[in-house]
Amino acid sequence: MASLKSKIDARKARVRRQIRKRANGRPRLSVFRSSKHIYAQVIDDASGKTVAAASTLDKDLKGSVKTGADKEAASAVGKLVAERASKAGVTDVIFDRGSYIYHGRVKALADAARDGGLKF
Repeated sequence: MASLKSKIDARKARVRRQIRKRANGRPRLSVFRSSKHIYAQVIDDASGKTVAAASTLDKDLKGSVKTGADKEAASAVGKLVAERASKAGVTDVIFDRGSYIYHGRVKALADAARDGGLKF
């Protein structure tokens, strides 16, 4: 029987493979969530560089969010990463949820990034 780590890695690889097929040169909005914080990056895979990033550990958000592990914090991170990406000239991205299901904090971040001006 496969271990939990190998199942998570397989799910992440499957999602990234589909993203690469559908990206068409667009940068990807990658999400990582831990038990205490949530992080988002806009990554340009062609050049291998991070265009914009935001997390609940940023100085802009640290005082304004109660905890980094709820939907309100995730939506604040989504708005901030959308703002920073638009300043960098990125408006069209592809969403990379990694091995996480599109639910809860991940969905809240995606919705806030859409409200902030990112298209995906």
